[in-house]
Amino acid sequence: MGSRLVSLMAVGLVVSNVAFADEAPDWRMETLSGEWGGARSSLYDRGVVVEITHKSDALANASGGVARGGVVLMNSEAAVGVDMSKLVGWDGASAFVQYHVQHGNQSINNYVGSFAGIDNIETGTSTGQFFQAWLQQNSADDSLSLLAGLYAIDSEFYVTDTSGLFLQPPYGMSAEMAQTGRNGPPVFPMGALALRLKYSVSDFYAQGALTDGVPGNLNDAHGTQIRLDKGDGTLAVVEFGYTPAVEEGSYNKISLGLWRYSARADDLVDVDVLGNPVQRIDQGFYVLAERTLFAEQGNAGQGLSGFFRFGTVNKDVYQADWSGSLGLNYQGLFDGRDDDAAGIAVTTSHASAKYRLANAAEASETVVEFTYRAQLQSWLAVQPVVQRIFNPNMDGTIRDAWAVGARLEVAL
Repeated sequence: MGSRLVSLMAVGLVVSNVAFADEAPDWRMETLSGEWGGARSSLYDRGVVVEITHKSDALANASGGVARGGVVLMNSEAAVGVDMSKLVGWDGASAFVQYHVQHGNQSINNYVGSFAGIDNIETGTSTGQFFQAWLQQNSADDSLSLLAGLYAIDSEFYVTDTSGLFLQPPYGMSAEMAQTGRNGPPVFPMGALALRLKYSVSDFYAQGALTDGVPGNLNDAHGTQIRLDKGDGTLAVVEFGYTPAVEEGSYNKISLGLWRYSARADDLVDVDVLGNPVQRIDQGFYVLAERTLFAEQGNAGQGLSGFFRFGTVNKDVYQADWSGSLGLNYQGLFDGRDDDAAGIAVTTSHASAKYRLANAAEASETVVEFTYRAQLQSWLAVQPVVQRIFNPNMDGTIRDAWAVGARLEVAL
């Protein structure tokens, strides 16, 4: 869709910024529904961009795992980005609203049994909800940015663009952090009320966010649930990064992040004198890097890029005390297919000692994913995928599994 549009990252994942170019996009070429009788260009001139996308995933567990079987999962999203300066003369301000609908409450992971999961649009619930809705104010020549509203931390924190190709969930929010909190962190499919501050200078940036500690409603996964209940606490996350200037289409990023919930979490094994779980600090850190490893001559956006991610959580609290992933992404591998992308990635989730003690578990789960995204039209892509899951859920009684399938993605 190009950098001229609102930048959207779908997986369950959205890049939270609005970018407008001097010329409007060619909606007739880049979307299935086209110009809407000129409405899209008219909105664009006023600072408003509307994006609608749909994904359909057909996946099956071909062997091993819990049982053989398949599912069809679907996700539709509508996002509106607004340049408030163009719309109402509010300099430096932008707004963003994203709504998504999940179709189907089946789970491919019921057949596979993976700890990390298989598909990044699986939620287990058929519903529609607002995912993000925020207002952002930039100042100091855009070096300082303050955002407030309904927000997903994986839109800006713990993000590697090159991993966005893959269907497995840990290439959005990583497996170790995804398991944390009482209802997970504020990532797809639920954002949380938040404040985010970001400062950039030269090639460096620092950003921090403070969010509701329990996104959504523990007792109701349907619809948009925004609650600030007593005892929810907060989640604080900070990230420091180095992103030197590179040619458009290239990658070069190194980041370090730390996060902590204000509420404490139950120990997996230890209890106090009353028999209640000992309360532990709920925190962790992560590092990540991505880089263009090889660029084709004359086109920095074509070639091989790679990423690495590693993070830890409290080993006394969670099933996996750390996870790590790495992968390769080749844009335009074959002549004449410049918009296609091929990738291979691997994620390992390591079982904590207390989880192994309590569950007689294996030491880790590892998943290898192979995928190829074929851009058939500017608005249409098909992406077959194969995943090999070793030690699903760290459970020695579950056989290694093969999951296969394909994604159909349409820009409407």
